[in-house]
Order: sequence, then C-alpha cells, then structure tokens
Amino acid sequence: MARIDHATMRGILYTDQYQLTMAQLYYRLGLHEIEVQFDHFYRRNPDYDQHQAGYCVNAGMEWLLDWMQQTNFRPEDLEYMRGHKTPSGARLFADDFLAYLGKHGTFDGISISAIPEGRVVHPNTPLTVVRGPLIMAQILETSLLNRLNFQTLIATKAARIVDAARGGTVLEFGLRRAQDEGGNAATRAALIGGASFTSNAGVSHVLGLAPRGTHAHSMVQLSMALGNGEIGAFRAYADVYPDDCLLLVDTVDTLQSGVPNAIVVFEELRRKGHKPVGIRLDSGDLAYLSIQSAKLLNDAGFEDASIVLSSDLDELVIWQIITQIAEEAPRYGVDPDHLIKRLVYGVGTRLVTSWGEPALGGVYKLVAVKDNGEWSSAIKISETPSKVTNPGSKRVWRIYDRRQKAVTDLVGLEDEDPTHSERLVLRHPSDHTKFRTLNRRDISHIEPLHVDILRQGKLVYETPSLEELRARRQRDVEALDPGIRRLVNPHIYHVSLTQKLWDLKQELIAQALQGVKEDENEQPG
Repeated sequence: MARIDHATMRGILYTDQYQLTMAQLYYRLGLHEIEVQFDHFYRRNPDYDQHQAGYCVNAGMEWLLDWMQQTNFRPEDLEYMRGHKTPSGARLFADDFLAYLGKHGTFDGISISAIPEGRVVHPNTPLTVVRGPLIMAQILETSLLNRLNFQTLIATKAARIVDAARGGTVLEFGLRRAQDEGGNAATRAALIGGASFTSNAGVSHVLGLAPRGTHAHSMVQLSMALGNGEIGAFRAYADVYPDDCLLLVDTVDTLQSGVPNAIVVFEELRRKGHKPVGIRLDSGDLAYLSIQSAKLLNDAGFEDASIVLSSDLDELVIWQIITQIAEEAPRYGVDPDHLIKRLVYGVGTRLVTSWGEPALGGVYKLVAVKDNGEWSSAIKISETPSKVTNPGSKRVWRIYDRRQKAVTDLVGLEDEDPTHSERLVLRHPSDHTKFRTLNRRDISHIEPLHVDILRQGKLVYETPSLEELRARRQRDVEALDPGIRRLVNPHIYHVSLTQKLWDLKQELIAQALQGVKEDENEQPG
C-alpha cells in the first residue's frame, strides 16, 4: 500500500491546478510581481429550502492565517510539478518558473484586512481584502475560499440553532457525520457560532474546553446481551461516573423502561450523596417524550435533571419542539417554561453539514491593480446585474439607528469617511432605481468594520479567544432587528454603496461596454 502524502495535500498545493497555470502565465508576461487587490465576499445568504438565513457569522480567518504562515513551495512540491505534462507530453511547468516559486513561493508579501471573525456579515460586503504580488495573491484564492467559506457556513448554522434554542445549551455532536477532517473546522466554527461544548475531544483540547459526551446504545445493548439488562448498564455507568451521570434512555422503550430505570439509578445515586445530571432522548416524538419524561422525573423529585435531545436536530426542528412543548405541556400538568429551560440540544449531522445548504457561494475577485505606482480599479461585467463586481479599494462601515440596531452596511472607496457626514446617500449595489437618504440625526453611530490582519506577511492582529469570538457574535446578533433574525422569511438587511463608489462603478461599466462596441466595429465584416 502506497504511503499517503498528507504533507503535500495539506501544503501549498492545496489549491486548484488553474491557479498554478495562471501563475506561470503571469510569470511569462512579467506581471507576477505587480501589486493587486482581491476582494472575498459572498452573494447571498444560505437558503435551507424551507427556511432562510438573514445574516452570516464570519469565521475561519485564524486557521487560514496559520496555514499561510506555515506553507511554502517545498522541493517535493516543485518536483511533483516538474512531472506535470500537457496532453502532447510536453512539460507543463518550466524550470525557471519552478525555480522562482522555490525562492519566492511564500505568502510573506501578502497583506490582509478583513471583517474580524465572529462578526455578523452580509452579502456583497468585502469580508476579506487581499493585497500583494499577483502570483501569490492568485495562488491564495482556493485555500482562502475553502477555509473561510466553510467555517462561515457552519458558524452561521450554529448561530441560528442557538437562536432557536432560546438560550438553551447547544452541544455539537457531529464529528462522526462530518466530511473527513472538515469535522475539525466544523467543530471550531460551531463553537464560534454559539455551541457551548462539543464531543470532539481533539478540538476541545486545543481550544481549552472540556469535551462532552455520555454513552451510546451499544453500552446498553452489551449489558442486555450479557444478561444484566438495561438497568445493569445504567448502574454500571453510575458507579463509574456518579457525579456525571447522564443516561441514554431509548434503547428499549423510553417511557416504559428507560426513564423508570434511570429514576431507580438516580434515586440510588441520591442516597449516596450524588446529584444525577439527567437523561438523553435520541428517537421518537421528542416534544411529547420530553413532556412525559419531565413529568416522571418531576414526580420522583428530579425537577432539575437535564433532558438532552438529539436525533437530526436543526434550528427548525428545535423551534417546532419548543412550540409543541409550549402548547401541549400544560395538558399534562408540566410547566412549559421550566421544561424548556432544562432542555439541552445535542446537534450533529445537520449542523456540521449545514443541512439544506451545503456551500456558501463565496467568491474572490480582482478589484484593483497597481500600475506605475498608481492604483487602477478593476471590474467584472456580467449579464446578471447582481454579479457585476464593486470595483476599487474599499472600506465598509456599519450604520446603527437610534435604537442601537444595525440598519445597513455601507461600502465606499478607501479615501471616503462617512462618519462625519450630515447626510448619506445609500445606493443599491445593482439597481439604479433604488436609493435612499439617511440624515445624521437618525444615526446613533457609524462603525468601521475592516481591521488590518497581515502586513507583508507579518501578523499585526491579536487573535481573539473563543470566548471573545462568542461574545462578539452575540453582540452583533442582538444588534440585528428581530425581523433579520427570523428563522423563516427574514427581512432583507441592506448593503449599500456610497454615491462615489456607485459613480465609479457606472463609469467602469460604460468604459467596458464602449470597449466591446469598438472591438465589434474593428472585426471584418
């Protein structure tokens, strides 16, 4: 069996082939070291079919930076590229190009500014701005999009799940169902998005968290196969973990066997001076079973025992469970508010795979080129108006109304500063008929969103702790209008252009279209 070369797969060749072929083209044209700017952004919020997101949570930058600072073109990588052939059998990559990569193929010349991790972000806003030599800025594209798009997608899903849980504890249990090592990235993103803990032991260790987990059905099945029954499994678990006893109760029959047997063991623990943690429900009608289990536990004097729910949960399922409990619990003499507060949600598959929306459509577009010491704006034209890019070097500000609620993100040119303007004209990014005006008296404050992360490959940004990232996300989510946070059919959060950026965009569009007409006139008739 051949050895799997993980170092190569995870290194600088963690990219698309076309990035390398373009890099050689730029080298041949003598353009490889000109300074350029790329913007990373996404065009629409996730749509989960039955429900939609009104915002995203930015994530992934720390892991991208770590990769950038550790990777370069190693001799092994260059030797691999030396063996690439064209369909005719000729060498694809020339020796002089490979020699250049061996000497200069690092990200030491790259500068990055970005909206920090943990911040709420919106479509068509530059999340990440990359400046540097063309050849390495281009090669960076694939890895940047891979890391930032995925973690942002999962952090967003987690934030929605936490929102639906109404402050209840959310545990990330998805490693078994995640896409290979993407499970680690998904765990980190889920924690940024608001999950309290994870079952992922490795990532928990790295982030300084205590992993969470109990037992599987197999433990109960084993006990039954050996003749000790379900209660034997529960007693064995309680003996080993008397102060951390949380029992999975649905292996046989939740209400006729599992919960009653758990109560017997809990009573034994209580007599020994220990406090049981609770039970886990992993199948069936979770709203109904939560109510009935709570009634049995309450009657036995375990009113504060947690009830952990699992089994293909997501934000919509959790919302439905809570709604059903609120409606049905009083019929059985159970206080719905008290029951909802004791629920814990173990969310796995649908969180780490972003169930319903498997990818965030983030893109990486050239917006400016430095030629002869002067920056020139670049634009991509499309027959789809929403895909026409916003050109030039830009900044982003968040505008808050008198309620301290975020009402719009404003994208403008680098030399603009709207913070002292008495009147702001906000233009729709693609529809010339849509614009509005904000007066200063209607604004509480204007916040710049971009911060410097890398300068010439050097980290100039203090990486926040997980707790700081979570707090940042919470503040931003709470600053959104409730309509934006809505799980189904949320309001649209407006991202606008300054008048100056809008004018530049229209000028470049007109120039591009005029160039097309001139090319057509020069063609032989």
